[in-house]
Amino acid sequence: MSHLYELTVKELSNKIQSKEVTVEEVIKDSFERINATEEKIEAFITLNEEKALESARELDKKGPSIDMPLAGIPIGIKDNIVTKDLLTTAGSKMLYNFNPPYDATVMTKIYEAGMIPVGKMNMDEFAMGSSTETSYFKKTKNAWSDEKVPGGSSGGSAASVAAGQIPASLGTDTGGSIRQPASYNGIVGVKPTYGRISRFGLIAFASSLDQIGPMTRTVEDNAMVLNAISGHDVHDSTSAKKEVPDFTSLIGKDIKGMKIGVPKEFMTDGVDPMVRESIQKAMETYRQLGAIVEEVSLPHSKYGVQVYYIIASSEASSNLQRFDGIRYGYRSENIENLEDVYVKSRSEGFGDEVKRRIMLGTFSLSSGFYDAHFKKAGQVRTLIIEDFKKVFNDYDLILGPVSPTIAHNFGSDKDDPVTAYMRDVLTIPVNLAGLPGISLPCGFSEGMPIGLQLIGNYFEEEKMYQAADAFEKATEFHKMKPVILGGNA
Repeated sequence: MSHLYELTVKELSNKIQSKEVTVEEVIKDSFERINATEEKIEAFITLNEEKALESARELDKKGPSIDMPLAGIPIGIKDNIVTKDLLTTAGSKMLYNFNPPYDATVMTKIYEAGMIPVGKMNMDEFAMGSSTETSYFKKTKNAWSDEKVPGGSSGGSAASVAAGQIPASLGTDTGGSIRQPASYNGIVGVKPTYGRISRFGLIAFASSLDQIGPMTRTVEDNAMVLNAISGHDVHDSTSAKKEVPDFTSLIGKDIKGMKIGVPKEFMTDGVDPMVRESIQKAMETYRQLGAIVEEVSLPHSKYGVQVYYIIASSEASSNLQRFDGIRYGYRSENIENLEDVYVKSRSEGFGDEVKRRIMLGTFSLSSGFYDAHFKKAGQVRTLIIEDFKKVFNDYDLILGPVSPTIAHNFGSDKDDPVTAYMRDVLTIPVNLAGLPGISLPCGFSEGMPIGLQLIGNYFEEEKMYQAADAFEKATEFHKMKPVILGGNA
């Protein structure tokens, strides 16, 4: 018999709806699992046990409602999504004591769906990083190996789902920060179309790139959570005025005749041979399922990393000006004048990676360099967008690896930020174009998961879920469990 913590969102929902279990039992089981594994995983910055149990008891009093399939489901929230009266740090010393006076729009939607936040997840500081090593608070471990990074910046959100602490979590994706940790931990992660989900209440890193998205163990679970958190929001001028479809509507339908393009730029010698082999097998699986899989080209994607680090750092330089030691957050005690407040609070409150990106962004925006750097990056971004549009004129989806490698060891990028930046080379173009992308497990190398990336056209997440679900049902990779879940991998 399965423990509750091993069940998927859909399985838990069925048990709650049929009254086989109470919501209180589900939430208690989740906290028992967290208590049993947190010392090893270190995925949470803050737990929300008292409020979560209180919410569970209230839901049990009301009884299950058939039009609220996610009611009673525990969920983890990345710590850059503001939560009213619950510590929100963005993984930084700068916000070590910040208790927000309001909820992000996604939190309002989570509560409306009846989901229960059990805590705030560890992350790279201000979402800047791809290993969760830049967090001020702790070092989250990969669920499959405590010697490997969990990926980032949503490392806590991914590792906790993979370790069975929670069945679902929210992450954020600026250059791959949902898909890459999902790949490293062998779970499903989705970066929706830019504008699909409100960013109101998301602590901004790069406003033209950031997007909130769900992380789960199965494709259908992921679509269920996306149903709950999507939609236009008057508080966010970049959220799209688009009807929210049922993202599960095409799940289970065959994909015969679906056209899938594989960019030759995503399958170069820079991709680990074992990763390439797994992707080639995935291509063959799709052909067996009746899809047409052909090579395509995204010629400007090779400039994605350079473009991204100019644009993202420039936007970060602007967004992070608000952390000044004046209104909220960390304030240096060793001050003698107003300049000290600014300089010392920011020097002591920000970590090295955040300072590096602020400096890079400020340089790119400075007089004399704006045209050569920021403006040029914007022009190349347009070329990347046009490349994708050309491919989507003829193809339904784009397929490739999520990351060129499996999860790496802790500390391996410590003195080489450029190598760390290149780990996002296959995910960054999706953010620059504002497209939706999904990561799902497609193989293993050295006992560690490999992620398959499917990229959809704008606001066509249902088609992406349809193809991802077909692959999941045709393979067994999503059933593999790390040792921490009683698996032998």
